[in-house]
Amino acid sequence: MTSTTTATDYSLQTRLLIVFSILLGVFLSLTGIVLDRAFRNSVEAGAQDRLQGHIYLLLAGADAEAGEFYFLEDLQEPRFSQLNSGLYGFISSAENGELWRSDSARTYTVPEPDLLRQQVDVGQTLFDRVALQGAETYFILRYGILWEDNNEYSFSVIENAAPYYSEISNFRTNLWSWLGGVAAVLLLIQFFLMKWGLSPLQRMAKDLKQIESGNKDKLEGEYPRELRGVTDNLNLLIESERKQQSRYRTTLGDLAHSLKTPLAVIAGILPKLSKDPAQDSSEQLASVNDQLDRMNQIVTYQLQRAVQSNSGSSLAKHVNAAAALEKVLDALAKVYTDKGMKLETQIDQSAVFSGDERDLMEVLGNILDNAFKYGQSKIRVNLSRFGKDKRDLNIRVEDDGPGIPEDKQEFVLQRGARADTLVQGQGIGLAVVTDIVSSYGGEISVDKSKLGGAKLEVMFRKN
Repeated sequence: MTSTTTATDYSLQTRLLIVFSILLGVFLSLTGIVLDRAFRNSVEAGAQDRLQGHIYLLLAGADAEAGEFYFLEDLQEPRFSQLNSGLYGFISSAENGELWRSDSARTYTVPEPDLLRQQVDVGQTLFDRVALQGAETYFILRYGILWEDNNEYSFSVIENAAPYYSEISNFRTNLWSWLGGVAAVLLLIQFFLMKWGLSPLQRMAKDLKQIESGNKDKLEGEYPRELRGVTDNLNLLIESERKQQSRYRTTLGDLAHSLKTPLAVIAGILPKLSKDPAQDSSEQLASVNDQLDRMNQIVTYQLQRAVQSNSGSSLAKHVNAAAALEKVLDALAKVYTDKGMKLETQIDQSAVFSGDERDLMEVLGNILDNAFKYGQSKIRVNLSRFGKDKRDLNIRVEDDGPGIPEDKQEFVLQRGARADTLVQGQGIGLAVVTDIVSSYGGEISVDKSKLGGAKLEVMFRKN
Protein backbone atom coordinates (compact mmCIF):
# COMPACT_ATOMS: atom_id res chain seq x y z
CA MET A 1 0.00 0.00 0.00
CA THR A 2 1.48 3.30 -1.04
CA SER A 3 0.59 6.81 0.05
CA THR A 4 1.15 10.10 -1.68
CA THR A 5 2.07 13.35 0.03
CA THR A 6 0.03 16.35 -1.03
CA ALA A 7 0.53 20.04 -0.29
CA THR A 8 -2.04 19.84 2.51
CA ASP A 9 0.12 17.26 4.37
CA TYR A 10 2.93 19.74 4.95
CA SER A 11 3.10 21.50 8.29
CA LEU A 12 3.10 25.27 8.50
CA GLN A 13 6.79 25.21 9.43
CA THR A 14 7.62 23.04 6.41
CA ARG A 15 5.64 25.32 4.10
CA LEU A 16 7.45 28.40 5.40
CA LEU A 17 10.83 26.68 5.13
CA ILE A 18 10.12 25.76 1.51
CA VAL A 19 8.95 29.28 0.65
CA PHE A 20 11.90 31.01 2.35
CA SER A 21 14.34 28.50 0.89
CA ILE A 22 13.09 29.30 -2.60
CA LEU A 23 13.30 33.04 -1.91
CA LEU A 24 16.79 32.65 -0.44
CA GLY A 25 17.90 30.55 -3.42
CA VAL A 26 16.56 33.10 -5.90
CA PHE A 27 18.13 36.00 -4.01
CA LEU A 28 21.56 34.39 -3.66
CA SER A 29 21.49 33.22 -7.30
CA LEU A 30 20.75 36.72 -8.54
CA THR A 31 23.39 38.11 -6.19
CA GLY A 32 25.95 35.63 -7.52
CA ILE A 33 25.11 36.44 -11.14
CA VAL A 34 25.40 40.18 -10.50
CA LEU A 35 28.71 39.82 -8.65
CA ASP A 36 30.09 37.47 -11.32
CA ARG A 37 29.12 39.86 -14.09
CA ALA A 38 30.56 42.83 -12.19
CA PHE A 39 33.86 41.03 -11.57
CA ARG A 40 34.10 39.93 -15.20
CA ASN A 41 33.49 43.47 -16.42
CA SER A 42 36.09 44.73 -13.94
CA VAL A 43 38.68 42.22 -15.20
CA GLU A 44 38.01 43.12 -18.83
CA ALA A 45 38.21 46.83 -18.03
CA GLY A 46 41.55 46.19 -16.31
CA ALA A 47 42.78 44.27 -19.34
CA GLN A 48 41.81 47.17 -21.59
CA ASP A 49 43.70 49.61 -19.37
CA ARG A 50 46.82 47.43 -19.46
CA LEU A 51 46.65 47.07 -23.23
CA GLN A 52 46.24 50.83 -23.52
CA GLY A 53 49.46 51.18 -21.53
CA HIS A 54 51.21 48.81 -23.94
CA ILE A 55 49.99 50.93 -26.88
CA TYR A 56 51.53 54.03 -25.32
CA LEU A 57 54.73 52.05 -24.75
CA LEU A 58 54.88 51.18 -28.47
CA LEU A 59 54.17 54.79 -29.43
CA ALA A 60 56.98 56.01 -27.18
CA GLY A 61 59.63 53.71 -28.65
CA ALA A 62 58.58 53.59 -32.32
CA ASP A 63 60.30 55.46 -35.15
CA ALA A 64 59.71 55.34 -38.89
CA GLU A 65 61.73 55.88 -42.01
CA ALA A 66 60.56 55.46 -45.61
CA GLY A 67 57.32 53.97 -44.34
CA GLU A 68 59.06 51.30 -42.23
CA PHE A 69 58.89 51.23 -38.43
CA TYR A 70 61.70 50.25 -36.10
CA PHE A 71 62.65 50.65 -32.45
CA LEU A 72 65.95 52.12 -31.37
CA GLU A 73 65.80 50.54 -27.93
CA ASP A 74 64.35 47.39 -26.49
CA LEU A 75 60.79 47.82 -25.31
CA GLN A 76 60.31 48.13 -21.56
CA GLU A 77 57.76 45.29 -21.61
CA PRO A 78 59.91 42.13 -21.82
CA ARG A 79 57.09 39.99 -23.11
CA PHE A 80 57.22 41.83 -26.42
CA SER A 81 60.69 40.31 -26.87
CA GLN A 82 59.84 36.77 -25.71
CA LEU A 83 58.70 34.40 -28.41
CA ASN A 84 55.07 33.26 -28.00
CA SER A 85 54.80 35.14 -24.71
CA GLY A 86 51.06 35.73 -25.26
CA LEU A 87 51.51 39.49 -25.74
CA TYR A 88 51.92 40.62 -29.33
CA GLY A 89 52.35 44.08 -30.82
CA PHE A 90 51.55 45.17 -34.40
CA ILE A 91 51.74 48.33 -36.49
CA SER A 92 49.64 48.39 -39.64
CA SER A 93 47.87 50.60 -42.12
CA ALA A 94 44.64 50.19 -44.04
CA GLU A 95 46.49 50.33 -47.38
CA ASN A 96 49.56 48.15 -46.73
CA GLY A 97 48.39 45.91 -43.93
CA GLU A 98 51.01 44.77 -41.44
CA LEU A 99 54.09 47.01 -41.23
CA TRP A 100 55.71 45.77 -38.02
CA ARG A 101 55.29 43.05 -35.42
CA SER A 102 57.03 42.44 -32.10
CA ASP A 103 59.61 39.68 -31.60
CA SER A 104 57.07 37.75 -29.55
CA ALA A 105 54.88 37.43 -32.67
CA ARG A 106 57.58 36.06 -34.99
CA THR A 107 55.90 32.67 -35.28
CA TYR A 108 52.40 33.97 -34.54
CA THR A 109 49.97 33.78 -37.44
CA VAL A 110 46.99 36.05 -37.48
CA PRO A 111 44.18 33.87 -38.89
CA GLU A 112 42.33 36.94 -40.11
CA PRO A 113 44.78 39.25 -41.91
CA ASP A 114 41.99 41.70 -42.67
CA LEU A 115 41.84 42.38 -38.96
CA LEU A 116 44.99 44.51 -39.26
CA ARG A 117 43.74 46.25 -42.41
CA GLN A 118 40.57 47.55 -40.79
CA GLN A 119 40.51 51.35 -40.69
CA VAL A 120 40.75 52.92 -37.23
CA ASP A 121 40.09 56.64 -37.09
CA VAL A 122 42.73 58.91 -35.66
CA GLY A 123 42.47 59.04 -31.86
CA GLN A 124 39.92 56.20 -31.80
CA THR A 125 40.43 53.22 -29.50
CA LEU A 126 38.75 49.88 -30.31
CA PHE A 127 38.72 47.08 -27.72
CA ASP A 128 37.38 43.67 -28.56
CA ARG A 129 37.39 40.08 -27.43
CA VAL A 130 38.09 37.63 -30.28
CA ALA A 131 38.78 33.93 -30.71
CA LEU A 132 41.81 33.65 -32.92
CA GLN A 133 43.69 30.39 -32.57
CA GLY A 134 41.71 27.27 -31.77
CA ALA A 135 39.53 27.68 -28.73
CA GLU A 136 41.70 30.37 -27.20
CA THR A 137 40.30 33.82 -26.64
CA TYR A 138 42.35 37.00 -27.05
CA PHE A 139 41.88 40.61 -26.10
CA ILE A 140 42.76 43.07 -28.87
CA LEU A 141 43.14 46.81 -28.59
CA ARG A 142 43.66 49.00 -31.67
CA TYR A 143 44.49 52.68 -31.65
CA GLY A 144 44.54 55.02 -34.68
CA ILE A 145 47.21 57.74 -35.03
CA LEU A 146 48.37 60.31 -37.59
CA TRP A 147 52.16 59.96 -38.02
CA GLU A 148 54.61 62.69 -38.87
CA ASP A 149 54.46 61.81 -42.56
CA ASN A 150 50.73 62.58 -42.50
CA ASN A 151 49.83 58.93 -42.93
CA GLU A 152 47.32 57.12 -40.69
CA TYR A 153 48.48 53.98 -38.89
CA SER A 154 46.99 51.56 -36.41
CA PHE A 155 48.90 50.37 -33.35
CA SER A 156 47.48 47.04 -32.16
CA VAL A 157 48.20 44.90 -29.10
CA ILE A 158 46.89 41.36 -28.80
CA GLU A 159 47.05 39.47 -25.49
CA ASN A 160 46.03 35.96 -24.55
CA ALA A 161 42.94 36.20 -22.31
CA ALA A 162 43.51 32.83 -20.61
CA PRO A 163 45.09 34.32 -17.42
CA TYR A 164 42.22 36.75 -17.07
CA TYR A 165 39.56 34.09 -17.50
CA SER A 166 41.44 31.84 -15.12
CA GLU A 167 41.18 34.62 -12.56
CA ILE A 168 37.46 34.96 -13.34
CA SER A 169 37.01 31.19 -13.00
CA ASN A 170 38.77 31.13 -9.62
CA PHE A 171 36.65 34.04 -8.46
CA ARG A 172 33.49 32.31 -9.69
CA THR A 173 34.40 29.09 -7.88
CA ASN A 174 35.09 30.95 -4.63
CA LEU A 175 31.98 33.08 -5.06
CA TRP A 176 29.57 30.17 -5.46
CA SER A 177 31.30 28.20 -2.73
CA TRP A 178 30.87 31.09 -0.31
CA LEU A 179 27.30 31.73 -1.41
CA GLY A 180 26.50 28.04 -0.99
CA GLY A 181 28.00 28.07 2.49
CA VAL A 182 26.11 31.24 3.35
CA ALA A 183 22.89 29.67 2.05
CA ALA A 184 23.42 26.58 4.21
CA VAL A 185 24.13 28.70 7.31
CA LEU A 186 21.13 30.96 6.64
CA LEU A 187 18.85 27.97 6.12
CA LEU A 188 20.03 26.50 9.40
CA ILE A 189 19.53 29.80 11.22
CA GLN A 190 16.17 30.20 9.51
CA PHE A 191 15.10 26.73 10.66
CA PHE A 192 15.87 27.46 14.31
CA LEU A 193 14.36 30.95 14.17
CA MET A 194 11.23 29.59 12.55
CA LYS A 195 11.04 26.80 15.10
CA TRP A 196 11.29 29.41 17.84
CA GLY A 197 8.80 31.72 16.12
CA LEU A 198 6.21 28.95 15.65
CA SER A 199 6.74 27.44 19.10
CA PRO A 200 3.60 29.19 20.49
CA LEU A 201 1.50 27.39 17.86
CA GLN A 202 3.12 24.09 18.75
CA ARG A 203 2.51 24.79 22.43
CA MET A 204 -1.12 25.63 21.64
CA ALA A 205 -1.51 22.32 19.79
CA LYS A 206 -0.06 20.44 22.78
CA ASP A 207 -2.34 22.32 25.19
CA LEU A 208 -5.36 21.48 23.04
CA LYS A 209 -4.39 17.80 23.13
CA GLN A 210 -4.07 18.06 26.91
CA ILE A 211 -7.53 19.62 27.07
CA GLU A 212 -8.93 16.90 24.79
CA SER A 213 -7.45 14.20 27.03
CA GLY A 214 -8.85 15.90 30.13
CA ASN A 215 -5.52 16.86 31.68
CA LYS A 216 -6.21 20.60 31.33
CA ASP A 217 -9.29 22.77 31.59
CA LYS A 218 -8.25 25.60 29.30
CA LEU A 219 -5.39 27.19 27.37
CA GLU A 220 -2.98 28.64 29.91
CA GLY A 221 0.30 30.54 29.83
CA GLU A 222 1.48 33.62 28.01
CA TYR A 223 0.86 33.62 24.28
CA PRO A 224 2.01 36.28 21.76
CA ARG A 225 -0.31 39.21 21.23
CA GLU A 226 -1.34 37.92 17.79
CA LEU A 227 -2.60 34.65 19.32
CA ARG A 228 -4.34 36.03 22.40
CA GLY A 229 -7.57 36.67 20.53
CA VAL A 230 -7.55 33.06 19.31
CA THR A 231 -6.71 31.59 22.72
CA ASP A 232 -9.30 33.74 24.51
CA ASN A 233 -12.03 32.76 22.06
CA LEU A 234 -11.03 29.10 22.25
CA ASN A 235 -11.24 29.27 26.03
CA LEU A 236 -14.69 30.85 25.69
CA LEU A 237 -15.79 28.06 23.36
CA ILE A 238 -14.39 25.40 25.68
CA GLU A 239 -16.09 26.96 28.68
CA SER A 240 -19.35 27.31 26.76
CA GLU A 241 -19.18 23.65 25.72
CA ARG A 242 -18.56 22.55 29.29
CA LYS A 243 -21.46 24.66 30.55
CA GLN A 244 -23.67 23.20 27.84
CA GLN A 245 -22.73 19.65 28.81
CA SER A 246 -23.26 20.47 32.47
CA ARG A 247 -26.63 21.99 31.61
CA TYR A 248 -27.63 18.84 29.75
CA ARG A 249 -26.72 16.65 32.71
CA THR A 250 -28.45 18.94 35.18
CA THR A 251 -31.53 19.21 33.02
CA LEU A 252 -31.84 15.47 32.58
CA GLY A 253 -31.53 14.99 36.34
CA ASP A 254 -34.06 17.74 37.03
CA LEU A 255 -36.44 16.37 34.41
CA ALA A 256 -36.31 12.86 35.88
CA HIS A 257 -36.83 14.17 39.39
CA SER A 258 -39.57 16.61 38.34
CA LEU A 259 -41.61 13.90 36.68
CA LYS A 260 -41.59 11.68 39.77
CA THR A 261 -44.33 13.60 41.57
CA PRO A 262 -46.92 13.75 38.75
CA LEU A 263 -46.14 10.15 37.82
CA ALA A 264 -46.65 9.12 41.44
CA VAL A 265 -50.00 10.94 41.51
CA ILE A 266 -51.14 9.26 38.28
CA ALA A 267 -49.92 5.90 39.58
CA GLY A 268 -52.05 6.41 42.71
CA ILE A 269 -55.15 7.37 40.72
CA LEU A 270 -55.10 4.54 38.18
CA PRO A 271 -55.67 1.71 40.75
CA LYS A 272 -58.69 3.55 42.12
CA LEU A 273 -60.16 3.92 38.63
CA SER A 274 -59.58 0.23 37.91
CA LYS A 275 -61.34 -0.87 41.12
CA ASP A 276 -64.39 1.40 40.87
CA PRO A 277 -64.55 3.16 37.48
CA ALA A 278 -67.94 4.72 38.16
CA GLN A 279 -67.10 6.35 41.48
CA ASP A 280 -65.76 9.93 41.13
CA SER A 281 -64.32 9.10 37.68
CA SER A 282 -64.69 12.62 36.37
CA GLU A 283 -62.74 14.06 39.30
CA GLN A 284 -60.05 11.42 39.00
CA LEU A 285 -59.72 11.95 35.24
CA ALA A 286 -59.50 15.69 35.80
CA SER A 287 -56.65 15.09 38.23
CA VAL A 288 -54.88 12.89 35.68
CA ASN A 289 -55.37 15.57 33.03
CA ASP A 290 -53.93 18.18 35.40
CA GLN A 291 -50.89 16.02 36.01
CA LEU A 292 -50.42 15.46 32.27
CA ASP A 293 -50.55 19.21 31.68
CA ARG A 294 -48.09 19.68 34.49
CA MET A 295 -45.74 17.08 32.97
CA ASN A 296 -46.01 18.82 29.61
CA GLN A 297 -45.04 22.12 31.24
CA ILE A 298 -42.13 20.47 33.04
CA VAL A 299 -40.80 18.85 29.85
CA THR A 300 -41.18 22.12 27.91
CA TYR A 301 -39.40 24.09 30.59
CA GLN A 302 -36.52 21.68 31.01
CA LEU A 303 -36.01 21.36 27.24
CA GLN A 304 -35.88 25.14 26.96
CA ARG A 305 -33.28 25.26 29.70
CA ALA A 306 -31.23 22.54 27.99
CA VAL A 307 -31.07 24.18 24.56
CA GLN A 308 -30.80 27.83 25.60
CA SER A 309 -27.67 29.50 24.23
CA ASN A 310 -24.88 30.85 26.32
CA SER A 311 -23.80 33.47 23.83
CA GLY A 312 -22.99 36.42 26.01
CA SER A 313 -19.43 36.54 24.81
CA SER A 314 -17.25 38.30 22.33
CA LEU A 315 -18.33 35.70 19.75
CA ALA A 316 -21.99 36.73 19.92
CA LYS A 317 -23.81 38.23 16.97
CA HIS A 318 -25.55 41.60 17.07
CA VAL A 319 -29.33 41.36 16.87
CA ASN A 320 -31.69 44.26 16.13
CA ALA A 321 -33.63 44.28 19.40
CA ALA A 322 -36.26 46.76 18.15
CA ALA A 323 -37.15 44.54 15.18
CA ALA A 324 -37.40 41.48 17.40
CA LEU A 325 -39.65 43.32 19.87
CA GLU A 326 -41.98 44.58 17.13
CA LYS A 327 -42.22 41.06 15.70
CA VAL A 328 -43.27 39.63 19.07
CA LEU A 329 -45.76 42.46 19.70
CA ASP A 330 -47.40 41.92 16.29
CA ALA A 331 -47.77 38.19 16.93
CA LEU A 332 -49.25 38.60 20.43
CA ALA A 333 -51.58 41.38 19.30
CA LYS A 334 -53.14 38.91 16.86
CA VAL A 335 -53.39 36.17 19.49
CA TYR A 336 -55.05 38.45 22.05
CA THR A 337 -57.00 40.60 19.58
CA ASP A 338 -60.29 39.94 21.46
CA LYS A 339 -58.92 41.65 24.58
CA GLY A 340 -58.37 44.96 22.76
CA MET A 341 -55.20 45.77 24.70
CA LYS A 342 -53.89 49.30 24.48
CA LEU A 343 -50.14 49.42 23.84
CA GLU A 344 -47.86 52.25 24.90
CA THR A 345 -44.40 51.73 23.41
CA GLN A 346 -41.16 53.63 23.63
CA ILE A 347 -38.64 51.84 21.42
CA ASP A 348 -35.06 52.85 20.61
CA GLN A 349 -34.67 51.67 17.02
CA SER A 350 -30.86 51.50 17.36
CA ALA A 351 -30.96 49.15 20.35
CA VAL A 352 -28.82 46.02 19.83
CA PHE A 353 -28.76 42.67 21.63
CA SER A 354 -25.44 40.81 21.65
CA GLY A 355 -26.33 37.13 21.59
CA ASP A 356 -28.57 34.51 20.05
CA GLU A 357 -31.77 35.90 18.52
CA ARG A 358 -33.70 32.87 19.80
CA ASP A 359 -32.80 33.77 23.38
CA LEU A 360 -34.01 37.34 22.92
CA MET A 361 -37.24 36.14 21.33
CA GLU A 362 -37.77 33.70 24.23
CA VAL A 363 -37.28 36.45 26.81
CA LEU A 364 -39.56 38.91 25.00
CA GLY A 365 -42.17 36.24 24.24
CA ASN A 366 -42.49 35.05 27.85
CA ILE A 367 -42.58 38.52 29.42
CA LEU A 368 -45.00 40.00 26.88
CA ASP A 369 -47.19 36.89 26.84
CA ASN A 370 -47.68 37.24 30.60
CA ALA A 371 -48.46 40.93 30.16
CA PHE A 372 -51.08 40.22 27.45
CA LYS A 373 -52.50 37.27 29.36
CA TYR A 374 -52.88 38.97 32.76
CA GLY A 375 -53.20 42.60 31.77
CA GLN A 376 -56.70 44.10 31.84
CA SER A 377 -56.56 46.79 29.15
CA LYS A 378 -53.17 48.46 28.98
CA ILE A 379 -49.53 47.45 28.44
CA ARG A 380 -46.53 49.73 28.50
CA VAL A 381 -43.29 48.62 26.80
CA ASN A 382 -39.96 50.42 26.92
CA LEU A 383 -36.83 49.37 24.98
CA SER A 384 -33.77 51.56 25.48
CA ARG A 385 -30.00 51.70 25.65
CA PHE A 386 -27.94 52.67 28.67
CA GLY A 387 -24.47 52.48 30.15
CA LYS A 388 -21.12 53.50 28.72
CA ASP A 389 -21.26 54.18 24.99
CA LYS A 390 -24.97 53.21 25.13
CA ARG A 391 -24.10 49.57 24.45
CA ASP A 392 -26.25 47.98 27.20
CA LEU A 393 -29.88 46.96 26.61
CA ASN A 394 -32.87 47.62 28.90
CA ILE A 395 -36.32 46.01 28.47
CA ARG A 396 -39.21 47.11 30.69
CA VAL A 397 -42.77 45.72 30.45
CA GLU A 398 -45.71 46.88 32.60
CA ASP A 399 -49.36 45.87 32.67
CA ASP A 400 -52.53 46.77 34.61
CA GLY A 401 -53.35 43.21 35.66
CA PRO A 402 -53.41 41.67 39.15
CA GLY A 403 -49.61 41.57 39.27
CA ILE A 404 -47.37 39.10 41.08
CA PRO A 405 -47.75 38.84 44.87
CA GLU A 406 -44.83 40.36 46.69
CA ASP A 407 -44.03 37.13 48.49
CA LYS A 408 -43.79 35.32 45.12
CA GLN A 409 -41.71 37.90 43.23
CA GLU A 410 -38.36 36.58 44.44
CA PHE A 411 -39.40 32.95 44.09
CA VAL A 412 -40.46 33.11 40.42
CA LEU A 413 -37.07 34.62 39.56
CA GLN A 414 -34.97 31.99 41.32
CA ARG A 415 -32.55 30.59 38.74
CA GLY A 416 -33.01 26.84 38.45
CA ALA A 417 -36.20 26.76 40.50
CA ARG A 418 -37.74 23.30 40.28
CA ALA A 419 -40.47 23.04 37.67
CA ASP A 420 -42.72 20.85 39.79
CA THR A 421 -42.86 23.51 42.52
CA LEU A 422 -43.72 26.43 40.24
CA VAL A 423 -47.19 27.91 40.51
CA GLN A 424 -49.59 27.71 37.59
CA GLY A 425 -49.46 30.64 35.19
CA GLN A 426 -46.68 33.13 35.85
CA GLY A 427 -43.85 30.87 36.94
CA ILE A 428 -42.38 28.50 34.39
CA GLY A 429 -42.01 31.18 31.72
CA LEU A 430 -40.28 33.58 34.12
CA ALA A 431 -37.97 30.82 35.34
CA VAL A 432 -36.92 30.24 31.75
CA VAL A 433 -36.38 33.98 31.31
CA THR A 434 -34.30 34.07 34.49
CA ASP A 435 -32.08 31.24 33.25
CA ILE A 436 -31.51 32.94 29.88
CA VAL A 437 -30.82 36.35 31.39
CA SER A 438 -28.44 34.86 33.96
CA SER A 439 -26.53 33.00 31.25
CA TYR A 440 -25.76 36.39 29.67
CA GLY A 441 -24.73 37.92 32.97
CA GLY A 442 -27.81 40.14 32.89
CA GLU A 443 -30.30 41.16 35.56
CA ILE A 444 -34.06 40.73 35.91
CA SER A 445 -36.35 42.27 38.49
CA VAL A 446 -40.07 42.13 39.33
CA ASP A 447 -41.93 45.03 40.90
CA LYS A 448 -45.34 46.65 41.04
CA SER A 449 -46.24 48.82 38.08
CA LYS A 450 -47.73 52.29 38.27
CA LEU A 451 -50.46 50.86 36.04
CA GLY A 452 -51.45 48.60 38.91
CA GLY A 453 -50.12 45.29 37.65
CA ALA A 454 -46.65 43.76 37.32
CA LYS A 455 -43.51 45.47 36.10
CA LEU A 456 -40.69 43.29 34.77
CA GLU A 457 -37.35 44.83 33.87
CA VAL A 458 -34.47 43.04 32.10
CA MET A 459 -30.98 44.48 31.64
CA PHE A 460 -28.34 43.00 29.36
CA ARG A 461 -24.86 44.40 29.79
CA LYS A 462 -22.28 44.23 27.00
CA ASN A 463 -19.02 42.76 28.34
